[in-house]
Amino acid sequence: MTTPLSGSLPRAETPADVLIVEDHPLAADALRLLFEAAGHQPRIAGSVAAAVEECASRPPRLMLLDLTLPDGDGFDVLARTAAAGTSPGVIVALTGHDDSALTARCRAAGCKDVILKPIMPRELLARIAAWV
Repeated sequence: MTTPLSGSLPRAETPADVLIVEDHPLAADALRLLFEAAGHQPRIAGSVAAAVEECASRPPRLMLLDLTLPDGDGFDVLARTAAAGTSPGVIVALTGHDDSALTARCRAAGCKDVILKPIMPRELLARIAAWV
């Protein structure tokens, strides 16, 4: 699929199955388009329940995890997928809160990185490329 972004973004050497856990439809769709343009295979989950279900059916290589969700928070997703043995290969938390205690909690819960929103598309893809 060709998108307006596809010519201007670096393509992934190895496409990754990416689960985007984001409850805001516009943000989720923008991330989906970005990852498609970069050659990845994104899926979207808009809640804790949907994220846990997606991980149970097919654990992704990478999960971008918004910490604020309508039926809980990203830590609920982390706890439930860990308990079920369906944790993604790499977990990156997305948050709008620049808080060192929150960053430490995310890392302790298994997140490889914590990204402060908003983030420029090229920077996001560059950071993700280091892990997938």
